[in-house]
Amino acid sequence: MGKSQSKLTPEELKTLQHETKFDKKELQQWYKGFVKDCPSGELDKTEFQKIYKQFFPFGDPSTFADYVFNVFDANKNGKIEFKEFIVALSVTSRGDLEDKLKWAFQLYDIDNDNSITYDEMLSIVDAIYKMVGTMVKLPADEDTPDKRVTKIFSLMDKDKDGKLTFEEFKEGSMKDPTIVQALSLYDGLV
Repeated sequence: MGKSQSKLTPEELKTLQHETKFDKKELQQWYKGFVKDCPSGELDKTEFQKIYKQFFPFGDPSTFADYVFNVFDANKNGKIEFKEFIVALSVTSRGDLEDKLKWAFQLYDIDNDNSITYDEMLSIVDAIYKMVGTMVKLPADEDTPDKRVTKIFSLMDKDKDGKLTFEEFKEGSMKDPTIVQALSLYDGLV
């Protein structure tokens, strides 16, 4: 699906209906918009950052957009094809809590070693704080990325080994609704 075509083939549609939570009409609409915005059939990191800048004009979303791009780019070729885009969008916008948590875990697990270190989470949280800029007023115990990550790790890192497994992340996210709310970033776009 890297090459642009005006419509999805019946086989592509069937595959995407199976792999996403979108119906045929929605997939066709998303594809039409994707091809309009990305005539090459691929979205590069620079274009992806521009999209985030539209949603977060008062901050700097470029670093966070880079991290999200890396999760969307499932085949790691430096481009997001429509299938990668729509599968990730399906998870982030319509996935169940378990799917969203798995996706978020991938985002925070920057080195893909199946654990999230303090520094990895700090990188993502710092990028989020830069993205939202001064638009969000935070409580004193979370007003810096370091304070927020320290709070999250004290809540989630049950065995105090300095890293989070998926199970620790999942259990902790259930206790902290703000983490789950952050995962619903794309709600309303669909």
